[in-house]
Amino acid sequence: MKIGLIGLGIMGKPMAKNMLKAGYDLTVNDLNEAAVKEVVAAGAKHADNRTIGASCDIVMPMLPNSPQVKAVMLGEAGVAQVMQPGATFIDMSSINPMASKEIAQVLEGKKIEMLDAPVSGGEPKAIDGTLSFMVGGKQEVFDRCKPLLETMGASVVRCGDVGAGNTTKLANQVVVACNIQAVAEALTLAQMAGVDPHLVFEAIRGGLAGSTVMNAKAPMMMEGNDKPGFKIDLHIKDLNNALDCAHSVGAPLPMTASVQEILQWLHNGGYGQSDHSAIISIHTIGFGLRSLSTFISVIATAAVCTFNTKISTITGKRFGVDGVHCKFEHRFFTALPLVTKLRLLKTSRQNPHCL
Repeated sequence: MKIGLIGLGIMGKPMAKNMLKAGYDLTVNDLNEAAVKEVVAAGAKHADNRTIGASCDIVMPMLPNSPQVKAVMLGEAGVAQVMQPGATFIDMSSINPMASKEIAQVLEGKKIEMLDAPVSGGEPKAIDGTLSFMVGGKQEVFDRCKPLLETMGASVVRCGDVGAGNTTKLANQVVVACNIQAVAEALTLAQMAGVDPHLVFEAIRGGLAGSTVMNAKAPMMMEGNDKPGFKIDLHIKDLNNALDCAHSVGAPLPMTASVQEILQWLHNGGYGQSDHSAIISIHTIGFGLRSLSTFISVIATAAVCTFNTKISTITGKRFGVDGVHCKFEHRFFTALPLVTKLRLLKTSRQNPHCL
C-alpha cells in the first residue's frame, strides 16, 4: 500500500516518521524543503502533489485550513484530478465540516473514498504516536484504514459520516480553549491572592478540576514557556470554524466567542505564533489596571525600582523614575515567567513613590 502525505508542519512531520517506523511506503511533499529532507532522510520518498495523487493508494493532507485543503484537492492542478478510482482520501487537517462534505461530494463523483480524520494531542502526542483521531466516513472505509491511523494515534474513533470527524474536532477545540482560559484565570487568582500557583496546581490537578489540558499547559504558563505545541493562530482558526458551524445550526457558544476574542487580541499583539498557553498574557498584561498605557507605566517604573536597569517600552515613550529614564519593551515583559510578571505588579503597588 502506497501512502502520500502532503504537509510536514509541527504535526505532519512526526506523524510521517511514525508511519515510516510502522513500515509504510510513504511519499511526502511540503513547501518547507528542510522538513522534506528530514523526512526523506528517515526513509520517505519525495514527489509533487500530483505525482502523489496519481501514484498513491491513500492521500493524506495535513494542512492549516479549508482553503488550503480545497486548493490542493480541487484546484486547477488539484490532486483529485489524477487520483485513481478506488483510491482513498484521508484528510487529517482540521477544517470546517461543510468543506469536508463539499470535497467528499466531488470525490464521490470520481469514485474516490474519503474520511475526514482530524487529530488532537498537539506536537508531543504526534511525536509519541498517541494522538486522538476523530473520524467521519463510511464504516467499511474506516475499518480498512484504521490500522494506518493507529500507527499515529492511541485513540481512533469513527464519529459518523463525512463531516462528523471535523465537527467532533471543533467540539474538542471548544473544550480545550475554554479549559486553557480557565486554567489561566485560576493561576492568576492564586498568585494575586498570595498563594504559590505551583502548589495550587499540585493540589487541584488530581481532583475534579484536573485535566489533560491543565497538566500540559499550566507548567508552561508558570514557566513563561510559549514555544508552540499548538499555535494561537491555529486555535483562532478552529474557533472561527466552530462559531461558523454553530451559527449555521443555531447552537449558542458564548464562552467560545469570548475566548476567541481573547486569542484574537493576542494575535493582534504579536502572539499568533506562540503556544495557546500564552493566553495567560491577557491577565498579566491588564490585571488590575485601567489601560495598557497605565500598565506599561506601572511595570516600567516597578522594573526600575526592582532592578535599577534600563528596558524599552512598547510605546517608545520615556518614563522618569528617580531621575532614571527607561524604556520598557513589551516582549521583554511577556517573556518573563508568570510569577515574575506578577511580582513586578505587586512591587509597583508596594512602592507608590515609583508611580
